[in-house]
Amino acid sequence: MSEQEDLLRAYTCAGGDAAVLGDSSTGHLAASGHSIVSMRGVPGLVVDARETADGIFAAVTVKKDVRLAKPVHLCFGVLHAEGTQRIEMRVNIEEGASATFIAHCIFPNAVKVRHAMDAEVSVGDRAEMRYSETHYHGPHGGVEVIPVARVNVGAGGRYITDFTLTTGRVGKLSLDYTVTGGRDSVTELNARVFGHGQDDVRIRDAVLLNGRNARGMIKTRVAIEDDARAEVTGITEGNADGARGHVDCMEIVKDRAVARAIPIVQVNNPGAKVTHEAAIGSVDKRQMETLMAHGLSPQEAVDVIVKGILR
Repeated sequence: MSEQEDLLRAYTCAGGDAAVLGDSSTGHLAASGHSIVSMRGVPGLVVDARETADGIFAAVTVKKDVRLAKPVHLCFGVLHAEGTQRIEMRVNIEEGASATFIAHCIFPNAVKVRHAMDAEVSVGDRAEMRYSETHYHGPHGGVEVIPVARVNVGAGGRYITDFTLTTGRVGKLSLDYTVTGGRDSVTELNARVFGHGQDDVRIRDAVLLNGRNARGMIKTRVAIEDDARAEVTGITEGNADGARGHVDCMEIVKDRAVARAIPIVQVNNPGAKVTHEAAIGSVDKRQMETLMAHGLSPQEAVDVIVKGILR
């Protein structure tokens, strides 16, 4: 079986639709390790990717005032037990443009795998970018995932992300996003992670509301069990008149797991307002009792509650 066939099979197992990669009207980029498997641009979307000496460089541009009707699909992964994937990503959503990206990162057999993503994103004035990233990990916990993103959102722009890692062992996750929001911009950062075994989860999200009337929301849901550890840092700065931001972090712990939440809110303009809420604890006892009264075992009840939190 070829590398492309292997990747497409894993992509399907991870919830992706392999048919979209063959659709001439849908833009995409697929890479296995440091090999580019497939890519396609469409009118208004330029996908320029190349293999480098130590990884993959990809530049994706949505042209001015283009509103892509179909999502752009990204598929990255390492299919072998050992390997490295390093991706340098540059995304430019030009003024007035709009695009949705659906990304799947796939590491089904990882025993010793490192995936590093370095992204710079520019969302132009009145532009919009929605980015959904789902990870599919195997049972061994041998993955180290290091995504770093620096994002600039222009006046009236919107940047909305969803990061989901709830299938398989996390391994080691170190997520680091920093978003700078301009005048009248909207930023939403959402993350859902479920850690097991000795998984190590570290999330740092920062939203800098530098423009007048900028809006920002950081929402994180983390569940950990066994001997897993989690540290979640949510940073919001209100640096302009009318800026409004909120940090919302919830962590559920079971067994011997240890969780830490660090909400940091800072206001540097008297006309700005930033709020936060953080909660760490075990599964709600009343919810447990209600579910068990309907015939669920204690473990089944816990699973239902955790899955509900991570939705």
